[in-house]
Amino acid sequence: MADDRLLLSGGEIIDEDGRRRGDVLVADGVIAEVGESVTAPEGARVLRAAGAVVAPGLVDLHTHLREPGREEAETVLTGSRAAARGGFTAVVAMPNTDPAMDSAAVVRQVQDLAVEALCDVYPSAAITVGRQGEALTPMAELADLGVRIFTDDGDGVQNARLMRRALEYASGLSAAVVLAQHCEVDALADGGHMHEGAWSSRLGIPGVPAEAEDLMVARDLVLSRLTGAPVHFQHLSTAGSVELVRRAKAEGLVVTAEACPHHFTLTDEAVAGYDPTFKVNPPLRTPEDVAAVRAGLADGTFDAIATDHAPHPREAKEQPFDEAPPGMVGLETALALALTELDLDMEAVLGLMSWHPARIAGLSAEHGGPIAVGRPAHLCVIDPEEAWTVDPTDTASRSNNNPYAGRELRGRVRHTVLRGEPVVVDGEPQR
Repeated sequence: MADDRLLLSGGEIIDEDGRRRGDVLVADGVIAEVGESVTAPEGARVLRAAGAVVAPGLVDLHTHLREPGREEAETVLTGSRAAARGGFTAVVAMPNTDPAMDSAAVVRQVQDLAVEALCDVYPSAAITVGRQGEALTPMAELADLGVRIFTDDGDGVQNARLMRRALEYASGLSAAVVLAQHCEVDALADGGHMHEGAWSSRLGIPGVPAEAEDLMVARDLVLSRLTGAPVHFQHLSTAGSVELVRRAKAEGLVVTAEACPHHFTLTDEAVAGYDPTFKVNPPLRTPEDVAAVRAGLADGTFDAIATDHAPHPREAKEQPFDEAPPGMVGLETALALALTELDLDMEAVLGLMSWHPARIAGLSAEHGGPIAVGRPAHLCVIDPEEAWTVDPTDTASRSNNNPYAGRELRGRVRHTVLRGEPVVVDGEPQR
């Protein structure tokens, strides 16, 4: 039988407990020894971590794996390869599949598909049946299957009374769950394809005003205050919504929020060439909005960086701008974009991409925890100084709708370890 022991040698450990020099020995899927100089047992595999950071595996709160129903864009397996290559050992799969993840049968299907995945895949589930905003899903039954995040992602729950009922119902479940909201008021956003502003006017493309996001954030903050239930805000993109969450946290409301790399690295000017690669929902916003998102990541208003990895086949993104679907891939570039573009140290970036999202998703027992003896061996090794240029064709994803072609980045994942198995070695998936 093959020796399953693994030594990560010569690295600098960074986790929620701080930074220190250390080797990490893994055996039987858990961390067996951590020390300044650990001798590799005979037969153990050794992976170099010299000049690199050994960290808890990254956790993505917002991944579109497309399966079931849209396998031409991505599958659970291909998406997990991209995730592992990006340093993620856990992802929360969004429910806007076909059929939607609104029943035990579909959630079980995704869980079964995830058995062979290169990262742990945790299905979220829809708040409403079919994500239609009319009737609540069987949340108790779905929570019993392990679902911890409910969202109609891609659509915000438009009916305030229904959202109130969902929050009250969720807060009464025996399992701790969180409702996550895609914040967009349809009455203001319908028909829009980019941010409403100077560039939409110049390009003649109907826009989505920032207020479409701000209004739903404000509404759900009020509902959270009313019900006492936690709310998680997905992919916030406007200066107004950032400020609303900042004030809510100062008030003591139990709310969390995520930001996506494209909302702190790209502006609506990128749409000037009418390239649908830059079409995303929420849309790319103004430089002022980008600055607000960056400030929110620096001051703790945001709890997590999430990828919103949204793969689409080439033919879908080659349609005219107003007909093409929104979305960008992001699993393989998210960490490097954060390290390159944000004025944050490695500890802060890892907090936003590992232990904080793990806590929001209820995964702290498995993922994002300290690198300590007895903990599950979900790890990534990051070279913080490696410079590389984004090539959309060099991907483990089934799709390559990547808006960062030719962009020079700093920081890259060298190895990813899932339950002690090196699923990525020197940047390449191992299965």
